[in-house]
Amino acid sequence: MNLYNQICSYDNLLLAYRKARKNKTSKWYVHKFEKELERNLAKLEAELRTDTYQPHPLKNFVIRDPKTRTISSSHFRDRVVHHAICNVIEPLFEKSFIHDSYASRKGKGTHAAIKRFDTFKRKASKNGRLVKNAKDGNMTIGYFLKADIRHYFETVDHEILLKILAKKINDDKVMSLIRKIVANHSTKNWKGMPIGNLTSQFFANIYLNELDKFVKHNLRARFYIRYLDDFVILHDKKVVLEWWKSRIDEFLKNSLKLELHPDKSKIYALHSGANFLGFRIFYHHKLLKKSNLRSMNLRMEELAEDYKNGNISQGELDAKISGWCAYAVHGNTYKIRNRIRKNMKKITQSL
Repeated sequence: MNLYNQICSYDNLLLAYRKARKNKTSKWYVHKFEKELERNLAKLEAELRTDTYQPHPLKNFVIRDPKTRTISSSHFRDRVVHHAICNVIEPLFEKSFIHDSYASRKGKGTHAAIKRFDTFKRKASKNGRLVKNAKDGNMTIGYFLKADIRHYFETVDHEILLKILAKKINDDKVMSLIRKIVANHSTKNWKGMPIGNLTSQFFANIYLNELDKFVKHNLRARFYIRYLDDFVILHDKKVVLEWWKSRIDEFLKNSLKLELHPDKSKIYALHSGANFLGFRIFYHHKLLKKSNLRSMNLRMEELAEDYKNGNISQGELDAKISGWCAYAVHGNTYKIRNRIRKNMKKITQSL
C-alpha cells in the first residue's frame, strides 16, 4: 500500500480521530463529530481518495502566556487529517533526526532535554572544575550559547519546507495534500505556519533538522540540544561558541531564510545559571522561572473557573494539573506543587 492510501485508510483515520480527541472529550465539536463518527470518517476518506478534500479556514485567537501570541485553531475534522498524515510520514523522518532534538518526539520532551543539559553541563565544565576569577573568586569553567530563532513560525519558507519534505516523501498525492495544509496559512510571501497545528509542530522539527545536521556534521559541536526553535550549545571555550554562533547565523540566513534573535541569542558562563525550557539551571539545582510561575498561577485560575462552569470534567482537570506537576517536578517546586494540588482538591470537593 502506497503512502497516500495508508493516510486515507479508514483504520488510519479512526486512529487519527482517537488521537485528535485526546484530552478534549468534553468539547462540543468532538461530541458533534462522534455522534456520526462512521459517517464523518467515511466522508473524510472519500474526499481524500477523490482529491476533493479542502481544509476549513483557520480560527485565530490571541493568548498571553506570558508573551502575546496568535494561535490558530483548525476545524476538528482537519485535525483528524493532520494526525492521519503524521501517523504515516513521521516514521520516514524520525530515523533522520539527531538524538538531541527533543520537541514533538516519542520518548523525548522537555524533561529529557533538561536532563541532557545536566549531562552536557558536567562534561563541558570538566565535572564542575573551578578556576580562579579576579572578579568573582572561584567559578565553574564552561560556557553555553543560548539561542532563539527570530519569529520562527511566522518566517518558515514554504518552498524550502516542501523541498525538504519531498526528499523523503516520494508520493505526489501526499505532497499535494501537504501543500493544501501549508497553504491554508498563506501569506503574500508564502511564509509561516500556524502555531497550534500538529503539522506545524512536526514540520517545524523537519525544517530545523537541516540546522541540526549543520551543527553536528559541519561544526562538529558535541554538546548541542534543540527544542523547536530554542537551542543551546555548550563548550569550555567562549571563543569557539562565538565562532559557531556567526557560522550558524550565516547558515540560517543563506539556507533556511531565518535569522537568530539578536536579543535572545547570547553566550553565558555556566556558573551564572542557564535559562532553558522554563527553568533556570544552576550547577547543583534548578528553579522555575518567575514568568512561568506567574503563567501557571493564571492558568490554574482559568482551569478552576472552567471546572466550576462545567466546561471541563474532573478527569480533564486532573490530567492538566498532573501534566504541569510532571513538568515542574524537575525544579525545586515541592511546596508549589503541593499548594496547587490542595487548592484544586478544595475546589472539586466544594462542588
